[in-house]
Amino acid sequence: MKRNMTFGSASCVASTLAAIFSGLVTSHSAAAERETLDSIVAIVNDDIVLMSEYEDRLAEWMPRLNESERNNPLVVNTLREQVLDLLISESIQLQEAALRGIEVDDETLTRAVAEFARQNNMTLEEFIADVAAQGNSYRALRERIRRDITIERVQRAVVNRRVFVAERDVDELLASPFLKEAISDEYRLGHILLEVTPEMTLAQIDEVRERADGLVAELRQGADFAAAAIEHSSAPTAAAGGDLGWRKESRIPSRFLDVVGLEIGAVAEPSRDASGFHIVKMIDKRGASQQRAEQTLVRHILLSPSAIRSDEQTRLAIEEIHSRIVDGEDFAELAREHSEDPGTRLAGGDLGWTTTDGLDPAFQRMMNLTGVDELSEPFQSSFGWHILEVRGRRLQDISEEARRNYAYQMLVEKRFDERLAEWLTEIRDEAFIERRGEFAEQRINVGAPFGG
Repeated sequence: MKRNMTFGSASCVASTLAAIFSGLVTSHSAAAERETLDSIVAIVNDDIVLMSEYEDRLAEWMPRLNESERNNPLVVNTLREQVLDLLISESIQLQEAALRGIEVDDETLTRAVAEFARQNNMTLEEFIADVAAQGNSYRALRERIRRDITIERVQRAVVNRRVFVAERDVDELLASPFLKEAISDEYRLGHILLEVTPEMTLAQIDEVRERADGLVAELRQGADFAAAAIEHSSAPTAAAGGDLGWRKESRIPSRFLDVVGLEIGAVAEPSRDASGFHIVKMIDKRGASQQRAEQTLVRHILLSPSAIRSDEQTRLAIEEIHSRIVDGEDFAELAREHSEDPGTRLAGGDLGWTTTDGLDPAFQRMMNLTGVDELSEPFQSSFGWHILEVRGRRLQDISEEARRNYAYQMLVEKRFDERLAEWLTEIRDEAFIERRGEFAEQRINVGAPFGG
């Protein structure tokens, strides 16, 4: 469960919401200027796609074309085909979600919008007012979000089960030169150059060396490095306080490579080359080898809605299990008997020591709110209904784990996209699709580039 919960998470909801909001703002004026005839443009199994839906979605995408593209009939016709393809694909996925009992309640919608508003430095009330001020319907926005989150959930529910990454795959990727460079540490260095010119005598060079030694001593006693660089350095970065910015080891000048082992805040001994004496400070470090994180020892029980158990029935079932634990029954035994997380069920729901990174936001929030040796109230995530128990917390060096998780996530994301494309093709091939009107004619084979 720990690794399953690290991909396909609801963290992308905010970005999805931003795109939706932008699109609704863009499409509003177009919608206001036309008189919509709600004819049917496609029949998809037991659902229909209306002309109004199609025109609204097309109005979102048209402004993304440049002027030349908008004046090119082939480009516009291709976009029109793609938009209808997208709506058909979404309809099929929404019907799949309904078959699996996947639905998004109003509380979840409100949390998603509130989080988006918070990230944009607005309260929920301010965001609603902003939507109205731009002439848009907040209710329509909420329903569009409900649609997108529902599609996201059904994709996770189906595709996550098809994704498998073996430890051997992670080992092979970690050993690749590409990944070694991608996850290598970055260093932020400060640099001061005390210049030596060819015209200088040995005595003058000794004076520069003494200045360098004295300056290092001052810096180690707490003198401001940036101020010293501005005053003394002859390097091009002097005006920026000697800051070389963030660099991976491969981009650090070879004469400075010895300083990567310095502690943060340390100043190296002066080094000499043809241009003069260099003073380097380790301003900061970041990367996998620097990772420290608070870890939580947590276990949980998961029940997911299905075709034979509604969301409400699932909530009632998890509440009953919660009551049994409160009454003294063993958490681990109940997890082995009832939990629907295949990754942790046999281990009594144990997720082990875990960080919050990559967890479903609802699970992460509840885990953080629950005290050590406390049982949470039942709560809902994108995976279903949970209860969790926090058994301990610690600050842990996770540098090796961070590297492995990074590699694992890269593989998971790649395979998730591959399995998603396969599943979308499968359900489309099995669906009854009848295109109406102008779309009934032979269409361009354009695929579906919008994630649908």
